[in-house]
Amino acid sequence: MRLMAPSRLLLILCCSLLPLALVALMMGPVVISPDGMVRALLASLGAGTAASQEGLILFSIRLPRVLLAGLVGVCLAVCGTAMQGLFRNPLADPSLIGVSSGASAGASLMIVMGGGALLQGGQFAGLSVVALGAFVGGFLAVILVYRLATSATGTSVATMLLAGIAISALAGALNSLLSFFADDEMLRRISLWQMGSLDAANWPRVWIAAAAVAVVMWVLPREGAALNAFLLGESEARHLGIEVDRVKRRLILMTALAIGISVAVAGTISFVGLIVPHIVRLLIGPDHRYLIPASALAGAMLLILADAVARVVVAPAELPAGILTALLGTPFFFSLLAQKSRVEER
Repeated sequence: MRLMAPSRLLLILCCSLLPLALVALMMGPVVISPDGMVRALLASLGAGTAASQEGLILFSIRLPRVLLAGLVGVCLAVCGTAMQGLFRNPLADPSLIGVSSGASAGASLMIVMGGGALLQGGQFAGLSVVALGAFVGGFLAVILVYRLATSATGTSVATMLLAGIAISALAGALNSLLSFFADDEMLRRISLWQMGSLDAANWPRVWIAAAAVAVVMWVLPREGAALNAFLLGESEARHLGIEVDRVKRRLILMTALAIGISVAVAGTISFVGLIVPHIVRLLIGPDHRYLIPASALAGAMLLILADAVARVVVAPAELPAGILTALLGTPFFFSLLAQKSRVEER
């Protein structure tokens, strides 16, 4: 497969993101026309008539949801890129170090322990408690994995992988135990976390996700050169002057932060962190200086598209966005792998 120029792909993604977001704003049980969007915008700016039903749907429901989908997609895709660079494996994703499972278990624990006070309290206050539980759960899982994999000679990537599998199994068992003791309302909340859903999007969640994206996109692109050196191996990276242990700690901390908050605001949405970096790598190559920003844009587009389709495919009901990411991405992923195999056989 002939590689595309990174600048060309970045330009295509940048030019496609806004039109896709506008189309997503129109889609739903109530279809909003372009004229309706313009009228709602004018009304919000005070240049039109009073706020209409379309305006309320657009700015109170659709816009926060589309923004949250894009921000969570950025977090998942960028962290997947970082983990694939760390493990030197294009099929790695954040779940390999237990952060997704740990964050999900932490959120479930806060839902069950909070009981009625958490479920009946203010939405922003309830969100902050669950977000804290998700972040702490993901962070503790990652710290435990890192401690188990670190010795006097350094951090073993293979041991980190095995420890991550064990921690994921433990977190899964804890989730099952919490589900067993939860009442109907708590069980519904836990199920929504595990399936991944954006139907509870609101502006507080958007601001929390935006803060995570700002931190991650400030830190991770600066590690692009170090991740490129990691492709040669840890010993070679050290000889090139890379502080390997510092880079590992930073990557793991950023992954715990971003994935923990993503699980808190949108639940466990799988596959984005795996498929997006791999597809982008097939298109432009493994240079992380371009791979990280391109994956961020592609991740945002994939989750916005999946959420938009989820709102209309079984209307008036909705499918969880996590299901749609797998259904949309898997066939494309398989086709790329098959195409790559045919090229390698020639």
